[in-house]
Amino acid sequence: MELGRIVTTAALVFGLAGSALAQQAAPSAQPAPVAKEYSQQFLVPGSWFHGVHGLAFNKDDQLFAGSVVGQTIYRVQVDSGEVDRVIDPPTGMADDIAFADDGTMAWTAFLLGKVYIRKPNGKTIEVAQGLSGPNSLAFGKDGRLFVTEVFLGDALYEVDLKNVDKPDFKPFARNELRRVAEKMGGLNGFEIHKDDGFLYGPIWFKGEIVKVNLETGASEVIASGFKIPAAANIDPQNRDNIYVVDTGTGGIWSVSLTSKAKRLVASMKPGLDNLAFDSRGRLFVTSMTDNGIYMVDKQTGSWRTIVEGKLAIPADLAVTTEGSKETVHVADVFSYRNVDGTTGAVTDVLRVHGETHSYPTGISVGPKHTLLSSWFSNTVQKIDRKTGKLVATLGEFTAPVDALEAADGTIYVAELATGNLVKVSPDGKTRTNIVKELRGPVALAQGAGTQIYVTEIAAGAVTQIDVATGARKVVADNLAGPEGIDVGPDGKLYVAEVGQKRVVAIDPANGHKVVIASNLDIGLAPFPGGPPALMPTGVAVSRSGAVYVSADIRNALYKLTPPSP
Repeated sequence: MELGRIVTTAALVFGLAGSALAQQAAPSAQPAPVAKEYSQQFLVPGSWFHGVHGLAFNKDDQLFAGSVVGQTIYRVQVDSGEVDRVIDPPTGMADDIAFADDGTMAWTAFLLGKVYIRKPNGKTIEVAQGLSGPNSLAFGKDGRLFVTEVFLGDALYEVDLKNVDKPDFKPFARNELRRVAEKMGGLNGFEIHKDDGFLYGPIWFKGEIVKVNLETGASEVIASGFKIPAAANIDPQNRDNIYVVDTGTGGIWSVSLTSKAKRLVASMKPGLDNLAFDSRGRLFVTSMTDNGIYMVDKQTGSWRTIVEGKLAIPADLAVTTEGSKETVHVADVFSYRNVDGTTGAVTDVLRVHGETHSYPTGISVGPKHTLLSSWFSNTVQKIDRKTGKLVATLGEFTAPVDALEAADGTIYVAELATGNLVKVSPDGKTRTNIVKELRGPVALAQGAGTQIYVTEIAAGAVTQIDVATGARKVVADNLAGPEGIDVGPDGKLYVAEVGQKRVVAIDPANGHKVVIASNLDIGLAPFPGGPPALMPTGVAVSRSGAVYVSADIRNALYKLTPPSP
């Protein structure tokens, strides 16, 4: 239902810059020498989904779940937890899912700006395009389809499905849809009541539940006081009750439509995103942060896990060592997490909407702060290393993908959309572009002294930059999709060469490359028009020489151990 509070400019930038990067000729990868490779293990096992959002039961009580970043619709067996794919990328991108009485399934492709339906005969039809963040949708009892724009837009529309089976049908453009209401405050996961025909749903930015007249667009508040209400559904066993998930608190609430009384049903972790009832009135909810689906007891507030992941969408990595303990820091998109380098135990540091709204894809650990970069929200956030608390959010970047903190508190930020390396004063007030026209920067690594290394995915290169002078030089080229990078204790650069599904060690003095691990499950496919490194594959090298790599395809974490001498 809700991928994130994505700033409009980020989406617009990637509609342009992302496409432009994709059009640049990819370098031809040169064979790299193969030495004895590192041993591979999954330190953290993988999971289904890449953030789970849309959730709905069909008339046969089969549960379907959607993922935006994963661009896939899944079918989930609620008794066994088994999962299988129903609609593959990119068409399967689903922020919300709904079923009509005749079995037609509809879903919103949030980042594509499209709405799809699949008829009972299996035919998939694109019914609307050009929307700004189509997010939530539902069928009325008469088969009419309604859809909202949230985060990138703010409106409620009706999609006319009468002629979709005709051979000459073309998807509606945004201005061809009937606009029911606008500037509502973010009408998210909603439902249309089978009895009175009114729409009931949450207003994300106002913390309210509203009732909407679908003919006039008039609305009235029926409940308020929520932190971030993400979805609301009618209880089929008692249609006077509407159930609400609050992603900001993890609370699940019941609200009476007549008395408007609220009751806290269950308390879970922040990051809940959607809910659905089966025909028996059993309640199921999703957690985008935990890649999970849960069945919640409406009476006791207890819940049972149907399916869950240790990580949601692991992207960039950093590693720190205290004594003999290695801790891997993970930008997990819906959270900032730590992983024990020996046991693989995962702990939360910050959860999106609970303590932060940044949707981190880049991460680094500096002298005083951990920096979380997010091209989703155009922010760089400073986390105090001692307390783990958010101390500052720096905004007004243009798709920042990674950042580094120097000893004096200066921050260096790589912007994908502009190709700039930006120098930011410790207080965040002064900014200077010290390097321009980087070709698709993805990740940064601190070198010796004033040297920084950056991977440029569109150039297929690693570039060294002297931040004191702005001088730069290419230290390695002919790389196929370079993303994550780190400097090892031996001074070599360890780079995820995603186009070849491998990690290479590069001598910065001469560009000599050696493959240390191959056949890795890395390189989650971007959506059409999106950034080439949708979720950057992270690389972090510890003092011991162990190399940690995020497996974004699997939602897992690799640990690569050097071979014995």
